[in-house]
Amino acid sequence: MGRSPWAPSLPPRWLTPVPVADQRRGDGDLYTDLIGATCRITKDSVAGAVGKLLEPRPFQRQLMRRTLARRADGLFRHRIALWGMARKNGKSEITAGVGISGMLLGPMGGEVYSCAGDKEQASIIFKTAKRMIEMDPHLSQVIKTYRNVIEVPSTGTTYRALSAEAYTKEGLNPTLVLFDELHVQPTRELWDVMAQAQGARVEPLMLAITTAGVQTDRTGQDSICYTLYKYGVQVARGEIDDPTFFMAWWEPLRGIEAPHDDIRTWREGSPGFGDLVSEADFRSVVRRTPENEFRIKRTNQWVTSGRVWLPHGAWDALADPERYPGGPPAGTRVVVGFDGSYSGDSTALIGVTVEERPHIFVVGIWERDPYDPNWRVPRPEVKAALREACDRWDVPESPWDEHLWQDAFDELAEEGVPVEAYPQSPERMGRATQGFYESVVDKALTHDGDPRLARHVRDATPKPTSRGMARIAKESPDSPKRIDGAVTAVFTLERAKYYASIPVDDGPNIW
Repeated sequence: MGRSPWAPSLPPRWLTPVPVADQRRGDGDLYTDLIGATCRITKDSVAGAVGKLLEPRPFQRQLMRRTLARRADGLFRHRIALWGMARKNGKSEITAGVGISGMLLGPMGGEVYSCAGDKEQASIIFKTAKRMIEMDPHLSQVIKTYRNVIEVPSTGTTYRALSAEAYTKEGLNPTLVLFDELHVQPTRELWDVMAQAQGARVEPLMLAITTAGVQTDRTGQDSICYTLYKYGVQVARGEIDDPTFFMAWWEPLRGIEAPHDDIRTWREGSPGFGDLVSEADFRSVVRRTPENEFRIKRTNQWVTSGRVWLPHGAWDALADPERYPGGPPAGTRVVVGFDGSYSGDSTALIGVTVEERPHIFVVGIWERDPYDPNWRVPRPEVKAALREACDRWDVPESPWDEHLWQDAFDELAEEGVPVEAYPQSPERMGRATQGFYESVVDKALTHDGDPRLARHVRDATPKPTSRGMARIAKESPDSPKRIDGAVTAVFTLERAKYYASIPVDDGPNIW
């Protein structure tokens, strides 16, 4: 076997394909050589002393070659690129170098932007690029730096910093957009605005360089970074054919099951391990950093929240959409649980089959639109979905959290729908939560893999009860994250297990 082009670094776990011919005719080496010849270190670090020229590492050159590849018609192959790696791998310096190179090698009248979640983060790359220009005699001759803008007078190209806090982003026409730490974007708004603004450019590029993070943003939805990561994994696996999208993502090969305090885990998530960042630094940090925070920043792994309810990856491992594709067959004995709201959070109908190894599936989930203050739960639609479920399956009980839905509860009960109140007392939910946890850990159930329910499950956090057991709750009462589907699944599984424990002809439920 030949020497790895990433040597001495390990290659990324997820790498979308780029033809070698496209890499050879691209601008990767040109950008890398320009950075190595003109961009200087702005802060003393393991990489070198202040003022010393940057030395792009092999893994950085490979990233450049693939990201800046050109098609046979001469245009850039990619419009979106995502680089994911742990902290301390020289992301800020190389990103600033890309910005400077994009100004000098890009089109006339180009617009380059550094973007981030807040003003302070957005200014990091911009200030690094500005300092690099001021430190180098060649760059400072052709590029002018001002307080809030960098300009190449001969081409009219400019470079600015933007944040998600910026008041307006209208009138932009970017050629190159550099997103720093994309995972901290509070919503996907800034990303979408910049993507749409590039539409008039012939060969625009959006490049995000980031570590992993928490999977949801402040709206309670999958963050733009996690969404792109999942999409990139599908492209890398060959499940989606999209030559305009590039991703290189370092993370442990064993996934979330990899011990966070293991040197192999550190090396696989950090391409600069042993070079840009030392083993001694990892050993020092791991002793005083919570596991989830360490996994995000040092092993580049996605986590669900600051506190963990289920073991990492346990819920996803039980997904079996082929067990009952399209839902259980008509006539199957199923408990359908309900947890509802009026205008906030979400409303869920969750089904659980009554059998030795139950199957959890989504009948319906209705989530509040975070951008529509007038949104209300479509109550007629929810009631119709429950009626249809009871017509399709043998439903012995529909446990309800009837808070704010008492009128609907009474209406359905009068129609003969088997609704039953399920008071969510701490003790009762504590028992149900413990039973759900044990079923997941013991792999005693399956589920349909619905991404909405998966999000609700991973956003749930444990909250101790007075009896010593934990029930699930939000991280904080005002959190935008939604857990209603998870709550419904917890108490619906409890009722389904009850019915599975008694013969069908034993009559009504007796407490």
